[in-house]
Amino acid sequence: MPHASGLYAVILAAGESSRMGKDKALLPWPPATPGAPPTGQTFLSAAIQALAPFGETVIVVVGRNEDNLAPVVYANGASLVQNPDPDRGQFSSLQVGLREVLNHGRDAAMITLVDRPPANATTLKTLCSAFTEAARDVWAVVPEYDGKHGHPFLVAREMIEAFLKAPASATARDIEHQNLQHVAYVAVADPLVTMNVDTPEQYAALSP
Repeated sequence: MPHASGLYAVILAAGESSRMGKDKALLPWPPATPGAPPTGQTFLSAAIQALAPFGETVIVVVGRNEDNLAPVVYANGASLVQNPDPDRGQFSSLQVGLREVLNHGRDAAMITLVDRPPANATTLKTLCSAFTEAARDVWAVVPEYDGKHGHPFLVAREMIEAFLKAPASATARDIEHQNLQHVAYVAVADPLVTMNVDTPEQYAALSP
């Protein structure tokens, strides 16, 4: 296969969740349904459980919220690494997570944000298959729904190195656009890949 099948999954969860007013990683997922018992799941636990079957290990990048997230991380069989300066922004957390992937001797990663509802298993299988079957000059596989690009996306060693060489002030989108010739966009029938949950209103809109 052109790309290694052994992926590490990386969940970025170091943000302050300032617009939400509470840590998005710990919000119930799915949102509570009137009259139904709570599932006990959160955005973070659901993301770990969704990605775990497709990666050797799930790494969660945390920030000042380490004490609150660590019990969820460890209870779900994942590991964590702390961004020592999360004020540098989300891209710095991506770099922290990818360095951890390389430190473990792996060359490929599947990356998502904790404030994205977890993609369904069919979508993840499609993305992983596209990645392992991609030509050598494909450095990243990105899901696409209704013309929009989303998460999780998968990256090979070349794109990991491009991310790590960039300044912390960059964005993943910047680096992706600089290397479009090496990115494969894969259409999926899963609206969750492009869904953001940044505010209480967006979260409430997910409720049945």
